[in-house]
Amino acid sequence: MPKVTFIEINGSEHVVDAQENASLMQTALDNGVPGIIGDCGGNCSCATCHVYVDEAWLAKLQPPSAQEREMIDCALNIRPNSRLCCQIAVSTALEGLVVRLPASQI
Repeated sequence: MPKVTFIEINGSEHVVDAQENASLMQTALDNGVPGIIGDCGGNCSCATCHVYVDEAWLAKLQPPSAQEREMIDCALNIRPNSRLCCQIAVSTALEGLVVRLPASQI
């Protein structure tokens, strides 16, 4: 199982084991990571799973779809490395992935 680190705005880190092929959002929910809500159940229609992907990992992810980009535009405090974690599928290639939660997700 790949390990993923979620970092809250206050610096608290949650290093969790992620199930391969699960979404990063489901991984956060399964492990009680605060700030990831996932109101739409992972259907890319609410932006309540907004995260900032550490720059070192951006190139290793599939680019966001047009639908994800539209939903990110609805989120608060977006940055160039903003993603919806419901759209990131966990794989062994993401071992060590680090994402940060925006202030708007608390």
